[in-house]
Amino acid sequence: MDKLILYRELIQRLLTARAKLRSGSDPIESQTIFDTTKDHYQLVHVGWKDSSTRIYGCVLHIDIKDEKIWVQHDGTEDAIADQLVSEGVPKQDIVIAYHAPHVRQYTEFSVG
Repeated sequence: MDKLILYRELIQRLLTARAKLRSGSDPIESQTIFDTTKDHYQLVHVGWKDSSTRIYGCVLHIDIKDEKIWVQHDGTEDAIADQLVSEGVPKQDIVIAYHAPHVRQYTEFSVG
């Protein structure tokens, strides 16, 4: 299977699985947003806490650029990059984009 298609399917599967972790009775909804044309993928939380506090925020943002997976934001406890690696994605195909470019050389992942 083409690497780009494989990465698209893997990202969508992982974000969908994470979105389903929230209880059905939870007033906060987890939504997946997939732009498969431009390869932008997000998991956002939307809702109200205690009927007075608005919850809205991007929890995960992943892009695919030049056949690499760019983790733009990861606000979760279980790093999506580690999950991608456990699913067979080579570390050289993952960029931890929320690290400054000069810091990426000290990680096990791609610098860009």
